[in-house]
Formats: sequence, structure tokens, C-alpha cells
Amino acid sequence: MRKRLLWKVILTALVIGVAIFISLPLGEKIHYGLDLKGGIHLLMQVVTDDAISAETDQGIARLQEQLKKKNLSFTSITKAEPGRFTLSGVVPDQERQVKDVLDEFFKDWTYTLLADKAQLTLKIQVAQYLREQAVNQAVETIRNRVDQFGVAEPIIQRQGNERMVIELPGVDNLERVMSIIKTTAMLEWKLVKAGPAPDEETLLKDSGGKVPDDADALKADPKRGSSGWFLVSKVATVTGSDIRSVHRSVDEWNNPAVAFTLNSDGGKRFEQATGENIGKLMAIVLDGKIQSHPVIQTKIPAATGGIIQGTFSLEEAEDLVLVLKSGALPATIKTLENRTIGPSLGADSIRAGFLASIVALLLVVSFMLVFYRFSGLNAVIALVLNILLVIGALAYFKANLTLPGIAGIILSIGMSVDANVLVFERIKEELALGKSIPSSIALGFKRAFSAIFDSNLTTIISAVFLFQFGTGPIKGYAITLIIGLTANMFTAVFVSHLIFDLTVTNRKRIQKLSI
Repeated sequence: MRKRLLWKVILTALVIGVAIFISLPLGEKIHYGLDLKGGIHLLMQVVTDDAISAETDQGIARLQEQLKKKNLSFTSITKAEPGRFTLSGVVPDQERQVKDVLDEFFKDWTYTLLADKAQLTLKIQVAQYLREQAVNQAVETIRNRVDQFGVAEPIIQRQGNERMVIELPGVDNLERVMSIIKTTAMLEWKLVKAGPAPDEETLLKDSGGKVPDDADALKADPKRGSSGWFLVSKVATVTGSDIRSVHRSVDEWNNPAVAFTLNSDGGKRFEQATGENIGKLMAIVLDGKIQSHPVIQTKIPAATGGIIQGTFSLEEAEDLVLVLKSGALPATIKTLENRTIGPSLGADSIRAGFLASIVALLLVVSFMLVFYRFSGLNAVIALVLNILLVIGALAYFKANLTLPGIAGIILSIGMSVDANVLVFERIKEELALGKSIPSSIALGFKRAFSAIFDSNLTTIISAVFLFQFGTGPIKGYAITLIIGLTANMFTAVFVSHLIFDLTVTNRKRIQKLSI
């Protein structure tokens, strides 16, 4: 009998020892979630139509380039909506050549060519892929920005088709975080065709009040010390994707600025554009606003790079470097929900959660000891081990402890005691039938096991769905509940049975066993 129990004792001691080893030091292994530590919670939506619109703009620019390269005549190319544009003024004699261009360079588009017009529509599967990629890229870009921002234990995850949840524990500067996260960081260098003008109407006076097809009308950002409207080329000379390196610097007046160097391809285009447009303005555009518009004094060699200036503060220059390093967002992001939780509220939550856990534990322990006496002590030991295993598992998986997570621990305490009660009542029934104590214990655990297993399994399945489809706090509740119930199957069944077996093997104390 003792030999048969020896491996159980060794296994129990090993599991407990590993749990203690993993969880120490407790302060470094268990991290508090947003509701306990304080911080920022954001629910955001990616406007995936922007990605389709950008693809449409690139298609228009690509078609213009190819038609001009092949000397094919057309009147205009206009965008009807994201994912659809129309080519007008096709010469009948050149219809075959236009079809060849569309077949070769627009495989992701369907088109119809009637009379002198061709209408192009982005294929449905391509549009779906672009939307999916836009959300995934947005999540990764924001994760890179948050990592560079220095937030410890951030949670950034996708929710549904176009939404994402962002939780930043320990951060309370909502305005700066929102600026960094929501900045699209679409950086472009565009040649200035006209301007500055005091307003858009004056700027477009020479073009009949309309923006030319090959240009954009943009306003200078007044925060950067400039004003007015400019007409700039639609196609950028270089973009943020051409940047090889970027770092904070200073301008000629010793004000904060951002210096950059370009990759090989971007550097060649930049050198050619500056060489061909000496004396003209080059607009530096960030998210549709002109940051500065320096005069091109000379050809800028490909290896030289340049500087972005515009009365930046030191913090603004550092944030611009951060978002440029992490890459541009593929689409605009809308804020659906934002909550800021102060650290004092988090501290109150910790105290309340700790107090609730202690009170729950004391009440359960008192009930078990009064009602079941020695068997209640068995249940209390199993309960303490259950909590220890939960803490060890949280430390091992580096899970964040949240206020709902504490609720999950308290519920697992109740489930643990429930399992013991089922076993003890079955043992009492066997004893009432006149069976021996060892036999009653064995039968009690055997016949109560199916009920314990079923109740724990069904609750774990529910918790798995909560974890799969819930957000941060709900996930915290689900994690601790799953861990607690899994540990319960070990402590309330295996360990509790072991304690009874060790007790009844001591024949001097077998008569003192009370259930």
C-alpha cells in the first residue's frame, strides 16, 4: 500500500515544487492587467476603404504612365469610387493598343471598353485580400509603434473583420498615444505646380476652379510655421517607403528636425527630380498636409538624403521618427471607444480584489472545517494547493492578472470546494451502507468523479469560448478560470484522495477519521 502511494506523493511534491519555483519572485512573475495597473484601453476600426482607394489611385497613375509611354490618346481618367475608375476619350483606331495595355498591366481588374470609354473595376477577391492585408498591416504597424514607445506588456489584437483592441498598461498620456497610433505616416515628396495661395479658390483660378487630373490641392500645416494652399503633383517623387534610415536632428537654426536617407531606387529618383527642377518648390507632405516646401537649390545626390523641418518640438520630432521607422498605416483608423484608467483606481481595484479573495477563502475554509471537520481540513489543503498551482501557471504563461481574472480565481475556489463536497457526500453514503472506511473512500471518489469531470469540463468549454471571442478583461477571467478548473481536477481529486489514503494507512488514527 505504502509503495503504491509513494509515486503519488513524489508526483504531488514535484508539481508543488515546480509551481513554487516558477512563481517566485511573485512581484516579477505576475503582471497586472490594465484595470489593476491603470492605463489606456482603445477600440479602433480600420477604414479599409482607404486601402482600396489607394490601390485605385495607383491604378490611375499607372494607366496614365503606360498610355503616355505608348503615345495613346485619351481625354481623362476619373475615379468613380474606391475600386472603380473610368478612362475617357479613347481613339477608335487605338482601341486594340489600349486593350493590350489593360490586359498586360491590370490583371487584378475587370474592364469593359465601349465606344470611347473603358470602365475598370477591382476584382472582388483582390479587394477582399487588400482589406484583409490592411487590417493585418495596421495591427503590426501599431504594435511596432507601441513597442518603440516603450510600453510594458501591451495588448494589441484584432477583433472581428476591421477592428482592433489596444491596451497599454501604465500609460496615462492619452493625447500623445493617440497621436502616435492614429498618425497614418504617409510621407511624400511632391513637386509644387502652383502656390502658395491664400485659399483653394484662388489656387484653382487658372484651372477653371477644378483640380487637374495630375495634381492635388493641399493645405500647409499651420503648426509647422507655414500657411496657404499649394497645387502639387499627384504622383510623389519619393515616399516614406523609400526611406532607408531616419533619426532626430536639428536644422540650420538649431531647431529639432528629422533627418533621413533614401534607399537606392528612391535616391536615384530624388536626385533626378531635384536636378531637373532647380529653383522650384518641393513639398514635404505628411498625411495630406504640407510640412514644409523648400526651394530646390541644387541637385541632391542619391547618397546625401535630406532633412524634414517645420518648427517641431523635441517630442514631436521624436514621435515623427518613431512613426516613420514603424512604417505607414495602410488606412485611416477610427476610434470607437477609449478609456483611461488611473493608477489610483487600479490600486483600489487591487485592494478590493485581494480583500474579496481573502473573505471568500476564509468563509469557504470556515464552512468546510465546521461542517466536515477532518475531511474539511483535507479540502482546505487541496484548496490552498489549487491557488498555488493557479499562481504558478499564471507566472509560467506570463498572463496578466486582471480584476475579472481575480473573479475567475474566486469562482475556481468555489468549484474546487464543490468537488470536495460531492466526494464527501458520496463517502458518507457508502459509510451509511456499512462499508469500511477505505472502501467508502475509494467508492466515493470513483462515483463522484464523473459529476466532477462533467461540471469542470462544461465550464472549461464555456471559458474557452470567452477567451476566443472576448477582449482583454474577459480573456483574463477566462484564463484564470480555465487554469483554476484544470488545477482543481488535480487537487480536489488526486491530492485529496492521496491525503485520505495516507490517513487510513495509519491504523492508530483511522478511528478518528470523521466525515
